[in-house]
Amino acid sequence: MRMESDTFDELDLRVLDALEVNGRASFSRIGAVLGVSDQTVARRYRRLCAEGGLRVVAVRDAQRLGQDHWTLRLRCVPDSAPAIAEALAKRPDTSWIGLAAGGTEIIFGTRPRSAGDRDDLLLGKLPRTPRVLEIHAHQMLHRFYGGPSGWLRKFAVLSDDEVAALRPRHGPEAREPARIEPEDEPLLAVLERDGRATHPELRRATGRSESAVKRRLAALFASGAVYVDVEYHSEILGYPTAAVLWITTSPAALHRVGQALAAHDEIAHAAATAGPSNIIATAVVRSTADLYAYLSGPLGRLEGVQHVEASPFLRRVKQLTYPSPAR
Repeated sequence: MRMESDTFDELDLRVLDALEVNGRASFSRIGAVLGVSDQTVARRYRRLCAEGGLRVVAVRDAQRLGQDHWTLRLRCVPDSAPAIAEALAKRPDTSWIGLAAGGTEIIFGTRPRSAGDRDDLLLGKLPRTPRVLEIHAHQMLHRFYGGPSGWLRKFAVLSDDEVAALRPRHGPEAREPARIEPEDEPLLAVLERDGRATHPELRRATGRSESAVKRRLAALFASGAVYVDVEYHSEILGYPTAAVLWITTSPAALHRVGQALAAHDEIAHAAATAGPSNIIATAVVRSTADLYAYLSGPLGRLEGVQHVEASPFLRRVKQLTYPSPAR
C-alpha cells in the first residue's frame, strides 16, 4: 500500500499506522520505532490533522461492554436526508453516518447506552421524524472485523516487530472485566474529544491524582472497555470509494462467510446482524471499478452467499467525531 497524494508520503502512512496501533504512543516512542526524530513525527502528525482529517479519539467498545450496537438505514424524502443526517450526527450515541442512494438514504451506526436510550431513538424520535419514509434496523450480534482492529493493519505497513514495539503494555489490570463506572465519565469525556490528552490534562479534568488516572486508564484499555481509534480521510491513501454491503447468507454459512470477509483487504468492518440481512460490511476501495471487481470476484465466489446489495457512500457526515474541527 502506498500513499497516493501530492501532500503525504510513505512516512506519513507509517505514522498513521503507528497511531492506529497505539494512538496514545508518544512522538518519541513512535519516532524511535520508525527511525526518525520525535520532531519529525510531531510535524507529520500536525499536517495529517490539518490536511488529512486525522483525529485520535477514545471509543467505548459496545461489544465488550455487552451493550447494543445497531446499524440503521433510513429512506427519506428527496432533499431531506442531509438535514436529518446532520441532526443525527449531533447525538452522542451515533458513531458514524453516511449519505447514500443519491442522497435519499441515511446509513448510520448507533450505540445506545441504555434500553431507554435505544427505545427513545428507535421507537420515539425516528418514527416521528418528518420526511423519513422507511426505517430498517440491524442489531449487531457478532463482530468479525473492525473496532479495535484497524483497517491499515491489513496492509502490513509496519513490520511485526514495529507493531510489537508500539503496542500498549498493560499490567495486572488486564484481568479486570470490561466495565465503565460512573466516575469514569469525566475521564472519557476528555478522551472522546482527544484520545491523546496528556495525563496532566486528564488529572485537571477529573480531579484525580496523576497516578490514579494512569491506573484507571490502564484498566479501561486492558479490559477492552475502551480503545483508541483514528479517523482520517481515506482519499489521502488513494481509497476514496466506500460502500456498505448488505449480505445474506445461509445460516450454516454465516460464520464462515464472516471470517472470510474479515480476511479481505477491502473490508474495514464486518459483523453478523439481526435484521433484513445477516451480515453488514464496509468495503473501502480505490474506485467504483474496484468495487465491481470485489463484488463479482472475491465476495461473489464465497460459498453460502445468497444475496448482496451495495450502498456506496455519497458523503460521510460523521466518522468518529462531529463536527469536524476547523482545518
